Amino acid sequence: MTLSAPARRSVVLLGSTGSVGSQAVDLMADHRDRFEVRALCAAGNKLDVLAAQAARLEVAFIGIADQTKAVELDALCRAAYPPEVPLPEIVAGRGAAVELTGLDSDVVLNAIDGSPGLRPTLAALDAGRTVALANKESLIIGGRLVTDRAGPGQIVPVDSEHSALAQCLRGADRREVARLVLTASGGPFRGYKRPDLTAITAQQALAHPTWSMGPGISTNSATLMNKGLEIIEAHLLFGIAYGRIEAVVHPQSAVHSMVEFSDGSMLAQCSSADMRLPIAAGLDWPRRVPGAVTPLDWTACHDWHFEPVDHVTFPAVDLARTAGIAGECAPAVLNTANEFLVAAFLRGEIGFLDIIDLVSVALYTWLDTRHSETPADGLEAVESAQTWARDHAQYLVKR
Repeated sequence: MTLSAPARRSVVLLGSTGSVGSQAVDLMADHRDRFEVRALCAAGNKLDVLAAQAARLEVAFIGIADQTKAVELDALCRAAYPPEVPLPEIVAGRGAAVELTGLDSDVVLNAIDGSPGLRPTLAALDAGRTVALANKESLIIGGRLVTDRAGPGQIVPVDSEHSALAQCLRGADRREVARLVLTASGGPFRGYKRPDLTAITAQQALAHPTWSMGPGISTNSATLMNKGLEIIEAHLLFGIAYGRIEAVVHPQSAVHSMVEFSDGSMLAQCSSADMRLPIAAGLDWPRRVPGAVTPLDWTACHDWHFEPVDHVTFPAVDLARTAGIAGECAPAVLNTANEFLVAAFLRGEIGFLDIIDLVSVALYTWLDTRHSETPADGLEAVESAQTWARDHAQYLVKR
């Protein structure tokens, strides 16, 4: 008996010109037998890349958030598309990503950078799409708004750590789960103490030792805020209490996360440090894409280390846990203030240590003065909290 080829999955890719989006384009181009890409969407700051991606995948729709660049994008597509392939329809404007989630598709891969990913995530869930979620911020900011909309299995995580956890938990009895353990590379400043970080530059913060990522997530990895946000994300995705979610530093980035069970046994997901594997898992879940990444070479020696997080030097993990436990709009305040302050650091307006110090001030100011006034019972409340966080972070920078 011969097995039939798996059915192709139709995909809408949001944030196609970013790090995750670009790798997703490469993966789907290499596996045209498994994926049909209906639409790509991007902010509009890499028009030549977007047009080349669209032509490579022969997509029918392109979304661009910057409406003023639609004419230029059309001209680039006319030059890039083969004569025999129909030109794409261009959807332009701030609502382009939300509009494209309404296209008939199996999967929406949300790889938009930062908090603008929330509305497209909600729209994709409402449209009944499987959401391959690389935009952790929309889940952290949205909280119950996102999880209450999602049906069983409708959100498939694309973060390497949460993809690892999902793979380890597949088929497991959640009542037998004792702990989730997220691994962290430690970033470029592993082993540093707080006084060592006073004069850190943006160039140093962006020099990640393992992963190639965008400037925002690279800076979050350097402060370890990324790991704090991932703890919130793990709680929301898997329903495990905060007290049973931990982070551990693993500089080799070969073990992507682990699950400990009630009998003391542990399952770990291991692979090369290559985002194409969690991207492939997100796009084709629960199937595996053959040859997604090069497997580990077990004929060579491997030396893997694990060490505790230095919470004194890197307080972001505990700060994020505080926001997650507080709930309501606190994670939205944490994330939004952090986004603003990371951007200020990259512009040279504040120092490296100021990022988390000022995020902490913003979060505790919110908890002390605003928390009880704004329950996260709707999108308007969440966006109001985000506006407050941006305004307060701006005030802190100017002060």
